[in-house]
Amino acid sequence: MQSVDAKVSISATYLALSPQPAQNELKLFNLNETFAMIDPYFLLSLLTLGAFVGFMAGLLGIGGGGIMVPLLSTLFIWQGMPIDKVVHLALGTAMASIVVTSFSSMRAHHLKGGVLWPVVKAMTPGIILGTFITTFIVAHLNPVFLAGFFSFFMLCIGIQMFVNAKPPANRSLPSKGVLVAAGSGIGGISALVSIGGGALSVPFLYWHNVNVKQAIGTSSALGFPIALSGAAGYIINGWSESSSEAYTLGYIYVPAVLAISLVSVFFAPLGVKMHYRLPVGIIKKIFAILLFALSVKMLISIVFPS
Repeated sequence: MQSVDAKVSISATYLALSPQPAQNELKLFNLNETFAMIDPYFLLSLLTLGAFVGFMAGLLGIGGGGIMVPLLSTLFIWQGMPIDKVVHLALGTAMASIVVTSFSSMRAHHLKGGVLWPVVKAMTPGIILGTFITTFIVAHLNPVFLAGFFSFFMLCIGIQMFVNAKPPANRSLPSKGVLVAAGSGIGGISALVSIGGGALSVPFLYWHNVNVKQAIGTSSALGFPIALSGAAGYIINGWSESSSEAYTLGYIYVPAVLAISLVSVFFAPLGVKMHYRLPVGIIKKIFAILLFALSVKMLISIVFPS
């Protein structure tokens, strides 16, 4: 009897001393099992969102964050995710989803000679610094404030798109120091609202006498370090709170990133083709109204959750 008790005591001691998995430890998962366990309607919604984002990115040259964040917030609420984490998850997931599309866009514009690489080289350090640091700030901001700031910013972007406002091109490119500072500001705001930065960098470059095609091409190249550093920041800052949730890396919901990225890559070229066939001016106005409507809906969903 004493021998049995001794064995039990030794086993209990071994279990107590054995390293237990941390609450926030990353859970490895099988990709097939992941998608198999997801609500099929939820997965279909993500794939549809990816198709729409890719198409509009090709058609209008936008990163898609303005569409993804409010729709992802709605989908996450639908799936019962914690309301106080929904906005952060939507921002992080949207930023990570832009990585693939921004790289694809950057490559396409580079092949057409539309990227001013000296400008990209000068602005990238500021872009990375501003984006990455801002994710640390976002992690501590109230979701209602984030939703309100996002809605206000998208309203401004929507108005700019609706009236097709462009700054007067009456300056030359500034010094490297100014470009670094401008990159920091563009990266910081982009991280707050999870966009590729085109809404800010294109007007900035156009204002400094860069022609529209090169401004768009250079902006697409700047979108890649924004998305990459932003995604890294959202992973790091959300790790302690969100990595224990199923299939998340920090504030990034992995299945959504995979589904959106997979489909958007195929639909972006279709959007480019339609750019030359559809009345883009009218579509921009419709898209501007859609941006504002979705942003307001997102704000209401966060402030007044059902």
